[in-house]
Formats: sequence, structure tokens, C-alpha cells
Amino acid sequence: MTTRPVVHVLDDDEAVRLAIASLLQSVGLESRTHGSTQAFLEAERPDVESCLVLDVRLPGTSGLDLQELLAERGVELPVILVTGHGDIPMSVRGMKAGAVDFLSKPFREQDLLDAVARALAIDRARRAERHGLEALRARYATLSPRERQVMARVAAGLLNKQVAGELGISEITVKIHRGAAMRKMDARTLPDLVRMQDAIAAAPARPADDTLV
Repeated sequence: MTTRPVVHVLDDDEAVRLAIASLLQSVGLESRTHGSTQAFLEAERPDVESCLVLDVRLPGTSGLDLQELLAERGVELPVILVTGHGDIPMSVRGMKAGAVDFLSKPFREQDLLDAVARALAIDRARRAERHGLEALRARYATLSPRERQVMARVAAGLLNKQVAGELGISEITVKIHRGAAMRKMDARTLPDLVRMQDAIAAAPARPADDTLV
């Protein structure tokens, strides 16, 4: 299984696919080429830094339809749209749907490489954020139910005395649970604990997986 970044190339024109793959290989980037939307959906997608170079006009399911399908399934794959002459309105729609960039054929090789670099940087940052959140959730899972209750109320700005009153426990017990929560969460200060609680509360539910089909 590769650990290098992968650029997926989806275009129904084989010559275009091969030309883009060759260009990416010349700068040390690994690519996976696909001739149709279905071929892309059925292909293995390694869990590594990735992006998708996507032709807007494809037979059957269009590039824009695929982009919307990926979004519906929670697949966060930065998309670079490739369009032909006269497809600008479709590109605008794609950009509004979250595409990183769009290029009109024929495009300069450097423009494509720059767009790929931006897309991979976006995916790299997203993965780092996701891994950070997963580590935070793992630490949060080690807290007892009472420690979570105390953490939530302390993060909401309640004083120890107020937390004790709400939970029906002593103020000293609140301090003990608060200290345990900070230690388990690796929070050096109270503001750190507040930020962690906010991040956990705001985070979307963990997706089941990134399977496309």
C-alpha cells in the first residue's frame, strides 16, 4: 500500500489521462487514472494525501454529478475541474460546490501542477486536523461519565461551587474530577480544557468510512 500522495485523474479521453499521468510522474507524483465515473467509484482509493483531477463532461454521470455525490457521501477529496471551451458556467457551479480550481483545455502544464500542489496542501491540512481531532476524542474517551460532566460545566464557565450544586456533589469532589479531566486530556490550563471541550462539541459525527461504493 502506497504512503505517497496520490493524484486521481478522471477523464474519458485516454490520451489526456496518459498525458496528465506522465506529467505528474515527471515531478515525482503518483497517479491513478480512470476512464469513467463508475471506474473511479469501483477503484481502490488508498487512505493517503490525495486529490482528484476531474473532467466536467463525462459520459453518463458527469463530473459535477460525481462531485456532488462525493460530498453527499462525506468523501473529502479536493477536486480540480478540467473543462472544455464553453463550460465556464459549469465550472462556476463546481467552484461553488467546493472545487479547489478549474482549468480550461488546453491548459499549461505548470498551471495543472500548481493546482495539484494547492489541492494536496488542502488535503494535507484536513488530514492533520482530522488526526488531531481523533487523538482528542481518544483522550476524551478515557474520561469517566462524571469527569465529562464536570469538564462540560467548567468549560461553560461555571464555578466549582456551581458545578457542585448542579451535580449534587461536594466542591472538593468537583476539584478532583476537574484535575483528573485536565490530566487525562493533557490540558495544561483551563483555557486549554475549554478549547478541547468546544472542539469535541463542534466536531461532526465520525463518518463510518470513506468507501465510495
